[in-house]
Amino acid sequence: MTEHRTDETTASAPPPAPRRRWIVFLLVALAVAVGAYRFWSPGGDAPSSDLAAAKDGGGGAHAAAPAQRAVPVVAEPARSGDIRVYLDGLGAVTPLATVTVRSRVDGQLMAVHFKEGQMVRAGDLLAEIDPRPFQVQLTQAQGQLAKDQALLANAQVDLQRYKKLWASDSIPKQQLDTQEALVRQYAAAIETDRGQVDAAKLQLTYSRITAPVSGRLGLRLVDAGNMVHANDAGGLVTITQIRPISVVFSVPEDDLPSLRARLESGDPPEVEAYDREGTRRLATGSVLTVDNAIDPTTGTVKVKAQFPNEDDALFPNQFVNARLLLDVKRGATLVPGVAVRRGTQGPFVYVVTPGKTAQARPVHIGVSEGGDTSIMDGLSPGDVVVVDGADSLRDGMPVTPKTPGRAAAEQGHS
Repeated sequence: MTEHRTDETTASAPPPAPRRRWIVFLLVALAVAVGAYRFWSPGGDAPSSDLAAAKDGGGGAHAAAPAQRAVPVVAEPARSGDIRVYLDGLGAVTPLATVTVRSRVDGQLMAVHFKEGQMVRAGDLLAEIDPRPFQVQLTQAQGQLAKDQALLANAQVDLQRYKKLWASDSIPKQQLDTQEALVRQYAAAIETDRGQVDAAKLQLTYSRITAPVSGRLGLRLVDAGNMVHANDAGGLVTITQIRPISVVFSVPEDDLPSLRARLESGDPPEVEAYDREGTRRLATGSVLTVDNAIDPTTGTVKVKAQFPNEDDALFPNQFVNARLLLDVKRGATLVPGVAVRRGTQGPFVYVVTPGKTAQARPVHIGVSEGGDTSIMDGLSPGDVVVVDGADSLRDGMPVTPKTPGRAAAEQGHS
């Protein structure tokens, strides 16, 4: 009997302390996991409600879960409109002509008649070289011409006399032939003299240096008083033709057929030049021509556009962002660009259904301009799309839509 009571006492004793601590730890971990599941899962209160209903005898299988809270969003309808198709490219401003003005004769630079940076027209006087040496050459050439003209006149008179004498058989035929050759010799000398006179006049003209093209002058490279030569490398000054001016940029080769079609139809596309940040429009022009070869390393082709540049907004060698207006899509379905979202299955938008729920609808997007994006497929004008507040949405969630104007007004009052 004593041994039997000892066994009962041992069997009814509580478990050891380490075992109790493990049981408590597992219960706490299970409670945390259940709480986290209910917190993160949508409609997480439904199991609790079902459990409460079951305890109250309401039948958990037939009790309705509470409605999910509606998410406030800003929405607006898709609309039909026109959207422009642009080709963007980084370009460089290039003048239509850049000329280094050099002296065409050797001499001393006597005067400079221009200011650095000024605008000049073709033919304007820029500088003068000492003309006196060329004036002396002209005088000498004119004197030689007069001398040879006098000799020719005298030889022609003798030739007429010799012809009469030979007709009367008073002189031999050889003397007449010699006189005729002398006349031809003097005539040739006169032609040479006239060439010398023209050359001297040309040198004298070159002593006045004029602008070969219209444009803006650069910095003066030679001061008055220096000797200048026709073979000087630097020249006197440079002129860049900036009115009009051109921009050279590249476009993808895939867009070349459409661009060439526009050019061949006599309707050159419009081109806009923006600053380096692409925020400020500098000038508007049109396509002038397309290069004759595609760059195989980049798959692009160079395009040259021309701009009037009357306000000098474009400067030679300036980097600009060029936007070429290739086409205008008429009657496209347009939505704000912020309404388009990207997922693993591609772009989509949240459409507000008549039942005030958010429906994730896949779409095929087209081109974008400004803040608008064209939708090629998946959406129709009038469909209401979410433009703000979509970050917390899921497909089928209830929403409380507001128009952009109403949302802005409420934000202002708050």
